[in-house]
Amino acid sequence: MLAEADDIAEAGSENSRVDEIVDWVARGIIEGRLVPGDDLNSVELARRFNVSRTPVREALFVLHRERMVDWSPRRRPRVAAMSLKDVREIYHLRALLYGQVSLAIVEHATDEDIESLWRAHEALARAAGQGDVDAYFWANVAFRDEELRVSGNAIIKEVLDSMRMRTNRMRHLSTSLPGRMQRSCADHQRLCEAYAERDGTLAVALNRSIVLGALKSIENIWVE
Repeated sequence: MLAEADDIAEAGSENSRVDEIVDWVARGIIEGRLVPGDDLNSVELARRFNVSRTPVREALFVLHRERMVDWSPRRRPRVAAMSLKDVREIYHLRALLYGQVSLAIVEHATDEDIESLWRAHEALARAAGQGDVDAYFWANVAFRDEELRVSGNAIIKEVLDSMRMRTNRMRHLSTSLPGRMQRSCADHQRLCEAYAERDGTLAVALNRSIVLGALKSIENIWVE
């Protein structure tokens, strides 16, 4: 029994290291410290995290599955590029899904839920006021997560979570563009106001506009 418990503990520890490596590499890609074509050397990653190459390979496999990393046979893993076609497809799907999220929030949210969305917006406003792109981006991720919680739609959450890494990569890019933080913050304030007023038509239009406006900003600077 003791040996079995040790095996379980060891497996849990290894899984946590895999998650740690996935998070570090994904954040590097999302925040632009790692760019398309950069090598992801498994030996260097193993040294950085003080692990064997096994959890590193497992982490890179997860990132490959999420299309964050290219890993072709007999080639070193590299940060994957994205095509504008993929970006457009993801954003158009997000616009549709967040429209449904807005309807669910207007229909089912309690007053406490609306307050929680306002608190999430306060974090956006603080980061925008400081001009901190990374802080604003992660506050925006938290705002979107809170919207999903309040909506109560587990299927939409599952779909959006399945493309979270790729989406966050583009969301960080759009956030970093000149003037985007301030506009995004103002748009999210209007969205919170629509939720508070229980105006489903306006909330849907605003949420779709927020997503498609971010797409437009990416399209404007895209070079293939």
